[in-house]
Parts: sequence; C-alpha cells; structure tokens
Amino acid sequence: MKKILSLLTLFVSCATQAQSSELPEAVKQVEKQGIEIIKPFSAPGGVEGWLGKYQDMGVTLYLTPDKKHVISGYMYDAQGNNLSEKIINDEVYVPAGREMWKTLTTAQGIVEGSKDAKCQVVVFADPFCPYCNKFWHQAQPFIKDKSISTKTLLVGVIRPDSGQYAAAILSAQHPDKVWYDLENSDGKNKPELKENTPPAIFKQVQHNQQLMESLGATGTPAIYYLNKDRALQQILGLPNAEQMANLVACK
Repeated sequence: MKKILSLLTLFVSCATQAQSSELPEAVKQVEKQGIEIIKPFSAPGGVEGWLGKYQDMGVTLYLTPDKKHVISGYMYDAQGNNLSEKIINDEVYVPAGREMWKTLTTAQGIVEGSKDAKCQVVVFADPFCPYCNKFWHQAQPFIKDKSISTKTLLVGVIRPDSGQYAAAILSAQHPDKVWYDLENSDGKNKPELKENTPPAIFKQVQHNQQLMESLGATGTPAIYYLNKDRALQQILGLPNAEQMANLVACK
C-alpha cells in the first residue's frame, strides 16, 4: 500500500491540515524539518498525538505532557499492538487509496464482465506481457460467473512496439473484441498496425503509463481493486494462489 502513495499530496484536503499557528512549539520544530502536519488525534498515556506525512509516508508524533518535547515513531500497548499503524492506515492510506480508485475507475479502458460483479478490478497490461495473458486466462471463469469484472488500461512497456500495438487495439472499431482475440490466442492474433493513429489514442496510452508509474508500478500486470472494506489493494505481477483468491473474494 505504501508504494502507491506518490499521489497522496493530491488527495489530502487543505481543510484537514493543521494550521501552523495552532501547533505546539515542539511540533512546529518538527514541521520545519520537512514533516507535513495533517491533524491532531487522541493518544493514550497522557500524550497528545499528531498525524503527519514525510516523503509520502504517514508518520505519528507524540507530544509529552510538559508540551516541550515531541517523539516521532510508533506507539505500542502492553499487548504489543501497534497503535500508530492503525491511525496512519485509517486516516492517511485508506482515504488516499479511495481517491486513487476514483481516478482509476474514471480512466478509459477495455471493460470485461458485468457492472454488477462483486469485485471491480483495474489492470494495467501490455499487449506482449506473458503474465498479463496468464492473468487474463485466470480471470475469465470469474468474469463469467460475475465474481469480478476487469477494466484493462493498456500501456507499452515490454517491447519498443508495444505502444503501437496498444494504440492499434484502442483505435479499433471494437477494442474489446480485438483485445479478447489477442489474449485468447495467446498473442497470435495481433491487430494490424495503422499508419494514422488518432493522437487521442496515443495520448490515452501515455496517460495510462503515467498513471501506472505514479502508482508505484514499473511493470505489468499491475492490478488494483477496492476490497469490501473499501481499502485499495495492489498486486504487482501475476497473482499467486492466495492473491487470486483474495481478489475473487474482494478481500
């Protein structure tokens, strides 16, 4: 989850960020070192807590009762539970993931399956990616029984001509059929490259690639879905058995 937070700054509302003038002096000094203070929170043990962000990572700060010292790090209880991790996840990573999901679901792509499927999945794929093809085959039974639906965002990262073939698929009259034929034939039924591809199609492929990279993925397939708790999940590469089971269960 931490790898996909490079867009976090775009999704943290200014309204939720603490004003510097309201901060205790010790917290202000930490802020000067580059930690962005987001909001205060209640912490046990007679200390005040502050949630922050440093280099796209959530951090927790704890102000001592004398208000003269601040500690950065995790707080644990007597049972060994990490109390800081929960607030960072609940207040930073989960909301950011939900906003990222909105971006993914509004992107143009090749949709397979029912809109009523139990789990909506977004996949970044390259026309020549063998693991994308394997995932496509793995997904088909679950698409048919409405366990999942997929939206494929095509990119060009495997071969020098991957982008051209991605554009050829997207510029076809029926991109979903061309993509199906390519994947169902294990890459044999390639689309014909066109001499004049609409600039908007090339722009779409470039946008997909930039979006994938901004989410921390450098290869394909890069798979995303919002689980039943509405927390963004990321799978990089071909899912293993456990990951695939979780995806189908939207877990």
